[in-house]
Amino acid sequence: MKSLTTFLQVLLHELGEWCHTSTSRDFKTVTARVEHEGLSFLTITLPEFGKGFEKSLDRGSLARSDFNGFHWVGGLPAFLQGFLELVFDRETGRLLDHPSLDAIFAIRQISLVFKKIELECSEERIQSAFATYVECEQELRTSDQTFTGVTRDEFVKVGRLLWAEMFTKLDSNIHSGDIIPRHGPGATADKLRGNSKYLQREWTERLEYYFPFGEFVLGSLHEPQYLAMREDSHAVPKYLEPGDERPVRVITVPKTLKTPRIIAIEPTCMQYVQQGILEKIVEAIREDDISRWLICFDDQLPNRELARKGSIDGSLATLDLSEASDRVSNQHVLALTADHPHLRDGVQACRSRKADVNGKVYRLAKFASMGSALCFPFEAMVFATVVFVGISRALNRRLTKKDVQSFKGRVRIYGDDIIVPVEFVDHVVTSLTDYGLKVNVNKSFWTGRFRESCGGDYFSGQDVTPVRVKSLFPSRREHADEIVSTVATRNLFYEKGLFVTAGFLDSVLEKVLPVYPVVGRNSPALGRLSHDGELAISGTHPDYQAPFVKAYVSSARLPSSSLDSRGALTKWFLKRGEDPFQDLNHLLRAGRPSSVDIKMRWVPVA
Repeated sequence: MKSLTTFLQVLLHELGEWCHTSTSRDFKTVTARVEHEGLSFLTITLPEFGKGFEKSLDRGSLARSDFNGFHWVGGLPAFLQGFLELVFDRETGRLLDHPSLDAIFAIRQISLVFKKIELECSEERIQSAFATYVECEQELRTSDQTFTGVTRDEFVKVGRLLWAEMFTKLDSNIHSGDIIPRHGPGATADKLRGNSKYLQREWTERLEYYFPFGEFVLGSLHEPQYLAMREDSHAVPKYLEPGDERPVRVITVPKTLKTPRIIAIEPTCMQYVQQGILEKIVEAIREDDISRWLICFDDQLPNRELARKGSIDGSLATLDLSEASDRVSNQHVLALTADHPHLRDGVQACRSRKADVNGKVYRLAKFASMGSALCFPFEAMVFATVVFVGISRALNRRLTKKDVQSFKGRVRIYGDDIIVPVEFVDHVVTSLTDYGLKVNVNKSFWTGRFRESCGGDYFSGQDVTPVRVKSLFPSRREHADEIVSTVATRNLFYEKGLFVTAGFLDSVLEKVLPVYPVVGRNSPALGRLSHDGELAISGTHPDYQAPFVKAYVSSARLPSSSLDSRGALTKWFLKRGEDPFQDLNHLLRAGRPSSVDIKMRWVPVA
């Protein structure tokens, strides 16, 4: 913790130099409160200060209620007052006509630098997150009771307008068996890992109708196992009736010290089919005239550009949803896909219906939690549908396809980041609430000149996105994950022009990396970016005639996972494209690396 406070002292001083203000009192406040409150001041209290600052920018004035726990002097909080008085009037607390953009960035950088540091929460906070998950499920059931009549009809009509053409293609894909399943590298509820997933033994009766085990798992219908299966009902695979299906396993992973992230680990068979359907959805979105600009989720840049535009002219609002995926009801997805029975039934067949939360199994009302391959695309479709329901209500008429196309470049959904025209924001927020979704008012902006979306933060068109420290700083070379994270963070600070702060991180890294060269932005080497120093070229590669450097590189060794016979044949049939497997050892090692190591290697310098 001492290294974090020392780092913050360096950051405070450099940003103070930027804005020509003293930060000595601010650092005294930091040291006193860290001594009294511990790490939570840096990771929870400071980010709350940053959240209050963002609300003040949006409102156009400061409010004491946004800075609880901080002493005030005049019309400003005493903490960071040297920066704040460059943004707000020190007597009235009102936003200046021409606030300092450097000061706005500085306040956000200081207050939010440790917001996303990945540390384990306390057991109390973890249990609170589980309780919130269950509570959200109960609220969703209540909301489902109102998803009837006019409310449902509005949703279905708008959904039909937006997705009918795309869903027709997907419906045909499933009906014709044009789905190629695939395994992912992550964990599964039945704890199959790596290549062992190609030897899966469980399948559900619900899957069998659209995705027969013999066609989707076995490399050949003449395999002894399949022949035995047809003759002996007790032979593998084990078919599961709906009541016996394996539930998703709900777990927490580090997000912030304030709250963990809740995800659900799917059974192998479900994830396997979900990934195949997802692939077709991605293809269909890219080919569709509406979806490719409305919900395409392979690029966050369009959302950021629209957020920047909204911060300049005030024409666009940025909305954020709380518990986004957990509040998308399965009733929403059933209503969207009602006109396309093969798509509807195929998606429902690979949807997990139950969740294991701390050993207790719950029947799910939500469509899916984070962890399902279909969670992200369908939540985006649901959000987009509800947004246009709100727009339709505002216009007081039924929308046409021409109407929808007129919103290109003004409405866009990426996950739970939503962009809409400001003139429709009230109706859209009401619509989202009516359908059981929850707008995060602390991260939604439309009245001032601040906007944020998809990791891009802007004020009056200026990028004020802070760099966030994601891990503790390394103290030994064995801290491979921390080294990789700190190198990336150092280079981000350098690119922001915070050279002194980057230099502090250099001093940390030089203690654990004997070789720490100047490299280009795209080099795989663990090295530093520099506008001044020459690239550290150690030699020329004999085959490629390109400059190389000897440096440390992060190395993730895949766990041992051998595969042969039936499983190897199945894996070959599931390979995409005509090129051979890039990894020659893919039948010996597979899965998600359990740890990262760093090794000295010859790598391209740029």
